Amino acid sequence: MNHSLHLTKNYYAQQLNYIDENIKELTNLYLSSTPIQERLKHFFNLYVLEVEDLLKTNKRNEIISFFPKVFIGTKVTVLYDEENETEDYVICYPEQSDPDSSYISFLSPVGRQLLLKKIGEKISLKIPTGEISVTIQEISFVGHLFTSESRTKEA
Repeated sequence: MNHSLHLTKNYYAQQLNYIDENIKELTNLYLSSTPIQERLKHFFNLYVLEVEDLLKTNKRNEIISFFPKVFIGTKVTVLYDEENETEDYVICYPEQSDPDSSYISFLSPVGRQLLLKKIGEKISLKIPTGEISVTIQEISFVGHLFTSESRTKEA
């Protein structure tokens, strides 16, 4: 069994605490990085409810082995429908962001659009050059990449 999967429940319980403790700063970041027409009134409340539901659904399980939606701490594989090519994105906190390594903040334009999407869901991803049709192909947990010793970025 993959050792990293044992971290899943704890990772998401800690995530709820992180959001609760940093809600003011996160809200300010969200408001400053999101165009008015794209803002969701209860963005963080919706996300917290989804994480709570994920934990509740897996209450009797030792680990969370299946992620039906994109959460912070997951790697999402998107299929670019027109090119029939895939790309992976790791959804992370703003301070862990490293776009060159495909680590994108959940508050970034692309991260926001991918957050809480389901496997198989087709979306029109808004990018600086327009819109592109993508399908959520795969979602997996990678929160173990963000343990305290690996939080510092490598040179």
